[in-house]
Amino acid sequence: MSHAQTIPAVTGVLGGGRMGGGIAHALLIAGSTVTVVERDDEAATIARERIERDLAASVERGTVDSTFEELAGRLTVSLDHADFAPAGLVVEAVPESWDLKVAALQEVERHLSPTAWLATNTSSLSVDGLAEQLARPERFCGLHFFNPVPASKLVEVVISKHTAPELENLSVRWVQDLGKTPVVVHDAPGFASSRLGVAIAVEAIRMVEEGVASPTDIDNAMVLGYRFPVGPLALTDIVGLDVRLGIAEYLASTLGPRFEPPQLMRDMVERGELGRKTGKGFFTYDD
Repeated sequence: MSHAQTIPAVTGVLGGGRMGGGIAHALLIAGSTVTVVERDDEAATIARERIERDLAASVERGTVDSTFEELAGRLTVSLDHADFAPAGLVVEAVPESWDLKVAALQEVERHLSPTAWLATNTSSLSVDGLAEQLARPERFCGLHFFNPVPASKLVEVVISKHTAPELENLSVRWVQDLGKTPVVVHDAPGFASSRLGVAIAVEAIRMVEEGVASPTDIDNAMVLGYRFPVGPLALTDIVGLDVRLGIAEYLASTLGPRFEPPQLMRDMVERGELGRKTGKGFFTYDD
């Protein structure tokens, strides 16, 4: 590493689901002491188990120098936002709902030191708009991690028109400290990754709907022809059709009808065919 470690010694993550747990895992491995705040006891138990399982896997693979006990000893899972008080950085990772994000960020900010930084893991919501709901918008940015966080090499750093230049520089270095590559984008609907990813996915779904080709053949065309690591339909199954539908609807409302979700996508969500998490999407999963 060509620079001194910049990640704060104490950090927090709001939400210990798949994304939040992955972010906590990355922060722990980078040497930070991490507090994860969850909504209830059951969610907190699941979050701790998920993060500890990922930490154990990292130790087993030999990708970290620390012992499992040392890593797990720096993790706290709590139900109390006040436990964020010592944190130099908190990353919000609650579901993609505007009202939920605003309420969550305002609640976290109330408990932070005036010198702490705050970030959202949103994949599509306006970082400018979220910043404008906060008391200290200059101390806020987007850090859009990708699923699964431990394996993903990318973090999108989203700069709002309010973000302090110091935070833009710091956030790029934080991402590098996590062993990932930052791409810096200025706030726009869908940023760079969701906008392009959803555009390709929506067109692939439209092709299935129109009978152009099977899901397998469409995905093979992109994997073998364009070297995509995974096809757009299999990736939609991984992300979740419900998640992608929400993003597509938001992009259609802000950028126009080219992002309008195909009826097939709406029908599949209505039937509960959400992808991997339900065992069936464009493909069927036994695990």
